[in-house]
Order: sequence, then C-alpha cells, then structure tokens
Amino acid sequence: MIDEPWQGDMVSLVDAFRSGERHPREELAATLAAVADSELNAVCHVDAEAAMAAAETADVSAPMGGVPIAVKELLKVGGWPDTEASLALADRVAAADSTVVSRLRSGGAIPAVQTTSSEFGGVNQATTRLHGATRNPWGPDRTPGGSSGGSAAGVAGGLFSIATGSDGGGSIRIPAGFCGLVGLKPTYGRLPKGPGVSLGNITAVEGCVSRSVRDTARYLDVTNGSHPRDPLSLPRVEGFEAGLGGRSDELSSLKVAIIVDHGTAVVAPETEELVRAAAEELVAACGMNRVDLEVRLPAIMGAWSLTGSVGLRKELGDRWPECADQLTGMMRKGVELAEDRLGLDALVMAETRRLELDEAMADMFDQVDVVIAATNPSTAFDAEGRLPSVFGGRESTSGNNGALTTPSNIYGNPAISLPAGVASDGLPVGMQVVARHHEESLLLDLGLVWERTRPWPLTAPTTPC
Repeated sequence: MIDEPWQGDMVSLVDAFRSGERHPREELAATLAAVADSELNAVCHVDAEAAMAAAETADVSAPMGGVPIAVKELLKVGGWPDTEASLALADRVAAADSTVVSRLRSGGAIPAVQTTSSEFGGVNQATTRLHGATRNPWGPDRTPGGSSGGSAAGVAGGLFSIATGSDGGGSIRIPAGFCGLVGLKPTYGRLPKGPGVSLGNITAVEGCVSRSVRDTARYLDVTNGSHPRDPLSLPRVEGFEAGLGGRSDELSSLKVAIIVDHGTAVVAPETEELVRAAAEELVAACGMNRVDLEVRLPAIMGAWSLTGSVGLRKELGDRWPECADQLTGMMRKGVELAEDRLGLDALVMAETRRLELDEAMADMFDQVDVVIAATNPSTAFDAEGRLPSVFGGRESTSGNNGALTTPSNIYGNPAISLPAGVASDGLPVGMQVVARHHEESLLLDLGLVWERTRPWPLTAPTTPC
C-alpha cells in the first residue's frame, strides 16, 4: 500500500510504473487521499471515478502512461466545471476536452483533479470569491502566485508530479518562481489553444509546471503541434526530451546579458542578489560570453491589462453587468475601465506600445542570444489581500508584479523560470532565462545544465501538505 504520492519527478514515476514498483491505480489513490487531506486549497474539482477507471487500464508504455495529472481550471475538460475561476460562471460545465487535454489523454496521462486559478487568469494571486485562497506549501500564509497557482502549489506540495498551466502575462513562470519549480512559457502557438478559444490580445500560451527539466520536455513532446482550430498554432517539433543536452557544444558560443530587472521592473535587493549570483554561476557553468547591455523596456502593463479585458467581457456575455458584484474587485474594475476607455484611441495607443516593446525586444536579441532576469520582483506575498507595491523596501505600482514576465508574452518568445535559491524568509526565488522565438530546446538545455550544477528540492520542505 502506497502511503503518499510520488515525490520524484513525472518521468521517474512513469519508470516506476514500467518496472512494476508502482501501479497507476495505487498512485491515483494516494494522490486523491493527499488532495483530500491537504490544506493548500490547490484543487477545486476531483473526478475520482473516471480517473480510477482509466488508471485500471493505463498503458504505461505511453510517454505519460498512468500519470495522474492536474488540470488548471482555465483549460477545458469535458464534463468538468468550466468556470474561469469566477463565481459569475459557477454553473458552466465544459462540453468537451480542449486540444491539449485530448493530447495528454493520448499520451497516457489521466486527468484526475482540477486546480485553482485566479479569476480569468487576471492576477498573479490564486484567490477568488469562488474558491477562496490557495496557499504556498513553502509558507501557508503566502500565495503560490497566479494564475496557475493551484497547479504550482499542488506540484510543489507533493500532491501530484505535474500539472497544466497557462501563461498570458507570467502565469506559469510566476507560480513556478514562487514555488521552486520549473515553468516554461513556450513560443506563442507552440501548444494549440481551443477548440473554441478566442485569441484575445495574442499573449496567452499553454504549458505546465513541473519538478524537472525533463518533465517539461516530455510534456512538450506530448502536447505540441499545430491544430486546425487554432489558426496561429505552430507545426509540430519532435524530440524535446530526446534532444536534451544535444546543444551543449554550442552553449559556450552564446552571448548572454544579465539584466535582473529586465529593464522595466523594481526588484527587491535580496532577490536581485540571489538571481545575479545564480545567473553568474550558470554563465560560468556553460562558458557563455557575458555582454554588458543597457535595456529599458517600455511600459506595457496598462495596455496589456486593458486589451486583456476583451476576452473577459466575452466570457461574461449577457450576464454582464448584472453579475458585476460576483466578480473580484480587480476583474470588475478591469471590465468597467475597458468599457469606459477602450475606444479607437486606446487601441491605437495599445498597438503603439506593443510595437515599441517588440522593437525593444528585437533590438535586445540583435545583441545577445540569451537574457537572464528575475522571475518575480520579490518572494511570494500574502495569500490574501492586495497585491504588494513595496518590494524589499523599494516602492512601485501593483503592475510591477508581472513586469518581469509580461514582455515575453507581448513579444511571443519563450522564457523559462528555474529555481535560483531560497531567500532569508525561507521562500524560493526564481531565475528567468529568456531566448529568441522557437528556442525552447536551448532553454531546456540551459535548464539541464543548471539542474545538474545546482540541484533543487523537487517539493517544498514541509510536504506532503
């Protein structure tokens, strides 16, 4: 009898299934028991009956064969709640699986539980009127971040080995950084969205939060590739996992800049110190060529937030404005502000800001191959209450919380958060590595070097929780 869920990474769990060390049925039972006992509030729906039926007949020869996977509540699973984490949509149920979930099933994964998110994925704090506050296993009074907060809390908290995520402004990388995990935001279109999902302001991508680089590589292998119901999805790329380490010979030829604040954010002094030290160690381990680069990315958070409200308003449909009081304050204000200001002049300004940001990012990558920055301005803030505006004694606006990650969403290039160490408050700090479009394999190889140079704990020290 298994006492707790697998505390290693997902790939090693599949190996344990294949060797007979574990059985998918036993692993699922342990996962469901741990979820039931957990105080993290990372899970908002459990599909025990269907998952157990799938576990009984799981094909463990498949890439993710038998793995109980947690699915973020913004990704549709047929028959599961389809609420967008909003009380206003609490009665909705998904009619069918999203393309990514269908591919995960084909890859052998077993959708078992649904994880909490911020409402409509709009903020980096997983606290909603529908589900309450999700908590960080490294410190239960702190947030795991958002919007993929429940996914990150559950993976870091030892409940399940891998979970889906999505990232429209940092929503994979921010929770990964706050929870000591690997979080890759792929190139826009690498994983298909839909069917039936609007493109919005063309920033959101699908992905996962994981405990290891190879887990993320295998997840990409299972889920990437174009689909006719997502017109901007990219052609399939083979061999992310098989190719790990395959670009090691070229790492020493790369030009890299360490810009901890990414030229746009206010970063707490201790976070800056930890990220800079980790970045310098990674550069030395790879033998990369350090380039001093001055970057000042244009402010984009206001335009990103305003245009992002279009998709939110579309989801609410004719329930708006009667449902206004059911929304969290920031989401309600976002829709109201967009209704008041999102005219032609505002759209022109948003497009101007986007072009300025794209040009600045392109200029940056004209000079270097890789940029290393912080993932978050500081360690995880309170699980409940307002977003912070002070970061290690340095004041900024609440928009500073996503300023480090949003540029790669606007530009569409890949970026990965890797564990950089633990701060004096006992909470993880994330290091963000950013590369040109379509360079996921390069980021994975850099992550692999870092994983071998400075291995990180796969779960929080207090897990299982």
